[in-house]
Amino acid sequence: MISKPQPEEYAPQPGGYINLIRDNENVLDILEAQKDIVYQLFYNLDNDKAMFAYADGKWTLKQVLGHMIDTERVFGFRAFCFARGQRELPGFEQDEYVENADFNARNIQELAEEFIAVRNANLFFFRSITGKQQTRRGIASGNLITVRALVYATAGHVRYHLNLLNERYSIG
Repeated sequence: MISKPQPEEYAPQPGGYINLIRDNENVLDILEAQKDIVYQLFYNLDNDKAMFAYADGKWTLKQVLGHMIDTERVFGFRAFCFARGQRELPGFEQDEYVENADFNARNIQELAEEFIAVRNANLFFFRSITGKQQTRRGIASGNLITVRALVYATAGHVRYHLNLLNERYSIG
């Protein structure tokens, strides 16, 4: 069981990801459930619909999913590094990552399958985190964060984007 991080274990986040997970929720159960939700949501889109962006200059649905995959990788890698004793990692500029990927040229079903693969890898690792490792700290993007805060941020980040997909893209 990974317990919810205390506010001093992480810096405020733009999307408030950690706070999107309620105290009574099991974060590993949420991560498992999100895997299927995200997969079904995107896998069932056709590639034309997946090119939809709700406004000029906003990401397409393919880019949103690509960003979710990138963030999944980054948060999982950070948690892995800090659990193993690494103390500091570089930042992650989401717009630069999306700009330098060609998600729109990819098949949406392939992207959905990639999300499952990355989430499964993270779940294997997250389930192996010991009580001692949960509270190990590191610096990412110049901010202090614990391993368990990264696990919660992983679930909260997907929840945040699922909410946005429902509100702005009318899917979800």
